[in-house]
This record gives sequence, structure tokens and C-alpha cells, in this order.
Amino acid sequence: MTKLVKTEEELMLADAARGFLDQTAPVSKLRAMRDAGETHDPALWAEMAQMGWAGVLVPEAQGGSDMGHAVAGVLAGEMGKTLAVTPFISTAVMAATALRQVADDRAFAALQAIATGERTYALAIDEGRKFAPDKTTLAATKDGNGFRLNGDKSFVVDGGFADRLLVLAQADEGLTLFDIPADREGVERSVSDMIDARSSARIRFVDVEATGEDVLGTVGDAMEILRPTLEAGQAALAAEAAGLAAGAFGMTVEYLKERKQFGVPIGAFQALQHRAAHLWCETEVTSSAILHAGRMLDENPKDATLAVSLAKARATKTAKLAVMEGVQMHGGIGMTDAFDMGFYMKRARVSAEWLGDYSYHAEIVAGLRGF
Repeated sequence: MTKLVKTEEELMLADAARGFLDQTAPVSKLRAMRDAGETHDPALWAEMAQMGWAGVLVPEAQGGSDMGHAVAGVLAGEMGKTLAVTPFISTAVMAATALRQVADDRAFAALQAIATGERTYALAIDEGRKFAPDKTTLAATKDGNGFRLNGDKSFVVDGGFADRLLVLAQADEGLTLFDIPADREGVERSVSDMIDARSSARIRFVDVEATGEDVLGTVGDAMEILRPTLEAGQAALAAEAAGLAAGAFGMTVEYLKERKQFGVPIGAFQALQHRAAHLWCETEVTSSAILHAGRMLDENPKDATLAVSLAKARATKTAKLAVMEGVQMHGGIGMTDAFDMGFYMKRARVSAEWLGDYSYHAEIVAGLRGF
């Protein structure tokens, strides 16, 4: 039976990560980055790589720690608590998972570069307003022994600074995944600030040359690589959202203890106690769902879809509840930019849309359960 509580090793890792992130990447740092117009922090990522976090899913033969998806979720959850800005999900989780599906020297070299922090990736998947990989229209047209890529991708998280792109395109044989440098001729990146003080990119591909070596996996068989890649990212993103919810909940509880009305802490009021207790229960159940998703990806990845979509749907809902309750129970101060709760609310909104929103994953869960 899958264990739905953290192991002793996972608890120790979480504590160590907590201490590091509280010191090097508190929410105040995100505020300072936003005020300075900075949307990513390469120095922080370099430190994380030195600690082995960038190689959490990279095999030991390529310099990684290969600790698995459950551990990746533990790290993502701790990052969510302080809203750390890193390419962890796009690079250390999704790109590493994709490259592991391809056992060749080129993929091994890329994995090693990820583990050392020398290379970052972004996934160019989305094209419309909603996550729908199977509706990709970016064209990969045959050109001699290679291809020409033409079309647009939107909402490419970390796409403004990533070294390489994993691009989903439609070839004559079907959906195909390409691994290309982000500065290749014909790649036009337009970077926009997101509401959570990070950035995403809209990328236009204009006759971009892609050789057979740029194909990740097999032409027309992208989903064989992309399915485990996306599920790994969705599970890690769910963990980050759950960490976000826990961070918002912790701030709210502290405020309930400190804020006084009629001479007593407002946490003594039964109505607020009930709301806080309900939120705590939701965060605990969601945490169990996320651990289950991570363990399924480690132990039985081919059957992990239900667990992953359940975790992403629950985490999206729980994060939304946590930030809304946080704002309301903080009263007027919760609505101000001077208070950090707004940063949690904005990150929750972006996380809800990336890699499939609540409705997308709820539909998958319903379908797999026979509804």
C-alpha cells in the first residue's frame, strides 16, 4: 500500500530545504525582485544545483541524485511556501523526465548539464487559451532530411530565459517533440510579466530549421515522451501549490493569534476557528494526494494518471481556498500590496492555469472513474 505520509528521510529533507529557503528565498526577496523588474534568479538556481536539487530526477550516472518524484514533490512544496522563483519544475522535473526517456549520448549530456545547473529548459506546448497538447497546430514541415518549424506558442513559463526549448509540433506522421536551442535562427521570443511577478514568453517560430538530431524520441510519437513528462510536472506543480497553501495558512494562523478585537485575539472567535480548521483539513488531505501521486510516478508510472490529475485538481482548489480565506481573515490589510498575502494569491492563480486547470484535471479524474 502506498504510504501517504512523509518518510523520515523526506521529513529531514523538508526541514533542510525549509531552512535554506527561509534564508535565501523568502517572500520578501520576491517582492524585491518584482520592484526591481527581475523575473528570475540565476544565482539562487546555481545554489540549488550545488545542493543537488537540479539533479533530483537525473540518474547518478549523469551526475544527479535520482531521488525520485516523491522527493521532487517535497522540494517543490517547500519552494511553494516561500514562493521561490526557480526553473525547478520546467527544468529539473519536466525536461529531466523527458530526456530520461531517450537513452542516447545526447540526452545523457543534456541531463548532466541540467544536474550541474548549466542548462535550463522551457516547454513550448500551449497555443490557445487553455492547456490542450493534442490540439497542437505548430507545423513541422519536411525539409530534406529535417524539418522547418512554423507557428506560435504561448504561456511558455521560463521561456524568456531558458537555454533550450522542448517544442511540440505537428508533423505529417503526427505530434513530434523537438529539443532546440532557444537562440536558434527564426525563434522569436516575446517576454511578458505574469501577475505573480514571474515571466512567460510567447514564442514565434519562423522557418526554424530542425534536424533529425533535434527530434526527441521518434517522429510522430511525441506523447510517449510527453505524457510522463507532463505528469511529472503536474505532480510537482501540485506540490508547489500545496506548499503555497500551507504558507498562506501559516500566515493566517499567526495573524489570528496576534490580532485583537474586544481585548482578545480574534483566533478565539469560534467562527474563525471553524474556518481555520476546515482549511487545515483540506491542506492535509491534499498533501496526502500529492504524496500518492509522487509515489505512483516512482513505483508505477504507467498507471499514475489518475493520482496525478487528482493531486493537481485538489491542489488548485486548496490553494484557491487558502488564499481567499487568508485575505478575508486578514481583513483590510489582506487586500493591500504592502502585505504578502497578495503574492500567494497571484501565484495560486498562475499555478491553477499552468499544465491544465481544475476543470481539465477534474474531467480526467471523472473519466477514469467511469463517470
